[in-house]
Amino acid sequence: MYLLYLDDSGSAKNVSDKEVTLGGLCCYEQTPFFLSNKLDDLASEVWPDDPIGLEFRGSSIFGGKEYWRRIKKDARLETYKKALSFLEQSTAIRLFGAVIDRAAVSPEDPIEYGFEQLASRFDRYLIRIHKKGYHQRGLIILDKSIYETSIQRLAREFRDEGHRWGRKLVNLSDVPLFVDSKATRMVQYADMIAYALRRYYTNHEQEYFNIISKKFDNEGGVIHGLVHSTFYASGCQCIACLQKQNVSL
Repeated sequence: MYLLYLDDSGSAKNVSDKEVTLGGLCCYEQTPFFLSNKLDDLASEVWPDDPIGLEFRGSSIFGGKEYWRRIKKDARLETYKKALSFLEQSTAIRLFGAVIDRAAVSPEDPIEYGFEQLASRFDRYLIRIHKKGYHQRGLIILDKSIYETSIQRLAREFRDEGHRWGRKLVNLSDVPLFVDSKATRMVQYADMIAYALRRYYTNHEQEYFNIISKKFDNEGGVIHGLVHSTFYASGCQCIACLQKQNVSL
């Protein structure tokens, strides 16, 4: 079984957020044990009094919220980079991300549009490894949100009728599973991926994105795991848009 953990950064309901990001990591079912232990150990270093209670969320780390408000900013940012480095160093994961300009997909909901993009790309990844002899099903796991009902409905539609690109999602074992992010370090990783994408695309900060940029699902030099939906793709210099520009040429 391959698992895709997803979380979002930016609110689809907040009009001040021009872009909404979804970030996630895909791995075989055995991998979460080892990656979660790394965050547990890091939490013990940062907050030894209550490491289990320390939740790794990008906005909380940067904003100094909750437990993080008692930690100096430089230490918070170094901790964030160290957490991302665990993903950079792992050979057992692939990352996925969708950055959706709300105006570019209006009147559609940007979260639902981004989920459709990533669900289809995850399914295509499973098809690729199936062709190589690895016969595995997939399951998508997300943080609990107001989108639980609509995303489960979409997943059923994609499985039974197909998504907008015409293909049914044939490799997903069930509808997405929603969990409390406080209970799983893997969803916390997904949140930090989404936040790194947000800092890169909205704040134009490359430092954090560069740590994980090579981990987005790719094969033969083609990036499959990252999509940027924007009106200005022809002028965007991100790796996803540059790839589309080269293809069009």
